[in-house]
Amino acid sequence: MAEQVKRERSASFPSISGELPLRERVVHFTWAWFTLTMSTGGISTLLAVQPHQFDGLKTIGKIVFIFFLVLLLFNVSMITLRFILLPRALKASLAHPTESLFFPCAWLSFAVLLLNMEAYGVPYSGKWLVDTLRVLFWIYAGCTFVVAITQYSVLFSAGKHMTIHSMTPAWILPVFPAMLTGTLAGSISASQPVDRRISIIVAGVAFQGLGFLISLMMMALFMYRLMVEGLPDANLRPGMFMAVGPPSFTSIALIDMSRNLPNGYDYFARHQSAVEVLQTVALFISIFLWLFAFFFFCIAAVACVKGANKLQFGLVCWAFVFPNSGWTVATINIGNELESEGIKWVASVMTILLVIVWLVNLGFQARAIVSKRMLWPGKDEDREELKHYKKRHEQ
Repeated sequence: MAEQVKRERSASFPSISGELPLRERVVHFTWAWFTLTMSTGGISTLLAVQPHQFDGLKTIGKIVFIFFLVLLLFNVSMITLRFILLPRALKASLAHPTESLFFPCAWLSFAVLLLNMEAYGVPYSGKWLVDTLRVLFWIYAGCTFVVAITQYSVLFSAGKHMTIHSMTPAWILPVFPAMLTGTLAGSISASQPVDRRISIIVAGVAFQGLGFLISLMMMALFMYRLMVEGLPDANLRPGMFMAVGPPSFTSIALIDMSRNLPNGYDYFARHQSAVEVLQTVALFISIFLWLFAFFFFCIAAVACVKGANKLQFGLVCWAFVFPNSGWTVATINIGNELESEGIKWVASVMTILLVIVWLVNLGFQARAIVSKRMLWPGKDEDREELKHYKKRHEQ
């Protein structure tokens, strides 16, 4: 079969074995590239909340944030150029059973942008940025809710349904941006006026519950798939780390939102002990969820170690970073709440390891582009492009 595909490709696209024009490489720029930006933004956010600060760490975080902005601008420009060069690719990408699952990564990148604006922008800006973040929060919440409903509806009614054999935690991704509304609420509510906080936090709790409960059902399906079908192919196993994300970001959201409850205002003026009770509940639920995330981390890590000799870099490898950055922030929050230096040092070690993985991934991605294992016909998430490529060359 492999030899037949190779002969077909050589006959149809004689230039594939040599060089391709830049235009032909751009049309293979997929939504999966936004896994790079959401992971890079996750690292800059992680550096901003480190429990053990040193001179220059904030500066390093700002540099990573600027690098994230450059990458985000690059991704938006390239994906736009792809759809300009190949207009039908937009609709095809959103209906594609593989590439469409990465469309939410663009929204996740924008969520990370807002988190970084709160961390690095608000302390040095005026009230205008606080107001801007509040408006963007509500726009993001509405848009991601619509995206979750629309994308799942398309996947449910698509002509080619996915099977349990192909199930991965990536099935969580359509609702993941909506879930991060809770994480955003926990972050931006700290700087919002007291009279604006309750509505933001209530929305954050609602969206976080929506995302976590749907992801919980998806993770049950994933466990069933592992029991019935076994582990995914080696190149898909990094995606198993996606299961670490929902409990981790839920932990972050609960602790951050409980910290920012407006004590003595409105509902909390009538129930004066509610803030302390909710903060205690949020902490213990977060500890409950932390081990849940650790369980899926261990399952994914063991699976990746077993398939390490067959693993080749793909954009799915960014799942090594983004979900685990949330898990690390959750660890930091728990350490801060318990005032435990031991937990804080564990989080610091986790951060160092995660930064190393991020840097290694950057190197492997650059190598994959140069060695034509990325942005190349048949190599990216739009793997059904062969017939379209042939049609373009026949015209």
